[in-house]
Amino acid sequence: MPFKTLGLSDPLVRGILATGYVAPTEIQSQVIPLAIEGKDIIGCAQTGTGKTAAFVLPILNRLSHEHATKNKHIKALILTPTRELAVQIEQCIIGYGRFLNMRTLAVYGGVSIGAQFSALRRGVDIIVATPGRLLDHMYRRSIDLRHVEVLVLDEADRMFDMGFINDVRKIIAAVPENRQTLLFSATIPQEVKNLAAGIQKHPKIFQIGQEHNPIDTITQHIYPVSKEQKMDLLMYMLQKGGMYSVLVFSRTKHGADKINHRLDRAGIKSIAIHSGRTQGQRSRAMEGFKANKFQVMVATDIAARGIDVEGISHVVNFDVPAFAEDYIHRIGRTGRAEAKGDAITLISRDEDKYLRQIERFIGCKFKMERCPGFEYTAPPMPTRQSEERPHTASHGHKFSTPGKKRFRPRWKRR
Repeated sequence: MPFKTLGLSDPLVRGILATGYVAPTEIQSQVIPLAIEGKDIIGCAQTGTGKTAAFVLPILNRLSHEHATKNKHIKALILTPTRELAVQIEQCIIGYGRFLNMRTLAVYGGVSIGAQFSALRRGVDIIVATPGRLLDHMYRRSIDLRHVEVLVLDEADRMFDMGFINDVRKIIAAVPENRQTLLFSATIPQEVKNLAAGIQKHPKIFQIGQEHNPIDTITQHIYPVSKEQKMDLLMYMLQKGGMYSVLVFSRTKHGADKINHRLDRAGIKSIAIHSGRTQGQRSRAMEGFKANKFQVMVATDIAARGIDVEGISHVVNFDVPAFAEDYIHRIGRTGRAEAKGDAITLISRDEDKYLRQIERFIGCKFKMERCPGFEYTAPPMPTRQSEERPHTASHGHKFSTPGKKRFRPRWKRR
């Protein structure tokens, strides 16, 4: 089915074809016609199935028939949890709308607010924003949301996870009630359903695939390995060949930097991206990874939703995520747009509980794989004799176990 049959305008279809896309994905085919009609939408699909275009294209089609820039009113607002996602969506809007007279602006923190002031004064049709920086503009009265016609909540579940929901509610209160509201996410937990019930009118719900299952184009591998051998196993896999564009996930910023430094010392070109880096550093890291200047990018979960790089061959969970939902979002960075990808998880003994949570979440049991030379063997359990043996010094004196002093009546102390 070509894009033109979905009811999109000719200049918009030309813009889509210029980006290299020739046919819509399943969620785009289902959502776009109803979104063009002005219906409220709840779209749930796995990461990498084309959700961004499913809401960007109806917005562009709607505004292509108007001349919003002349009156400098913001007509569409897209809320997203991370800076990287805001930039990614802005680039999609610019690419698809290249033949439309339309202005868009990504509003996020970590950069100078002055340039955003200047763009807003010139007039903007579409705002893509993270909640914190958008509220900052609202308090400064540099952004007026009273004329918004379309509101989009992208990755709504992540906004709950990151604690943005109160900010989101404040922003929604500033938008006209008579609007179209589109909500998209990879998972729809109960909190998101409750939010949708209060802000949407008779929404059309679209579920593409199983909500908690990764897409079929991703092959998942689980390698048990001791914590001390994880770094060696990662370098062995990278140097063995076939892993040309690799995204490695660490649970912490410190861990991401440590992995990055070890890879650099081993001669593997890598870069780290996390919330401790400035926006300029994060942007340069992303551009360098997209341009294949680095074989590996090491990231934390804060960046998992904002990394949209074509051709990622492998995702490696160096640390097993503590939340099962994060596993889905991490590995969804590969196998995008119907391409094939591999997801590798390195699991140490103390992370077994997290793996069990993931198995329950996605409803399947993982098969453990072994890598020669890195087989994980559990330490021997202590024998009953060793457990009961008192601790002694080399000269045979017993060490007393610290604890409460035994109470002695006063008459016995004499």
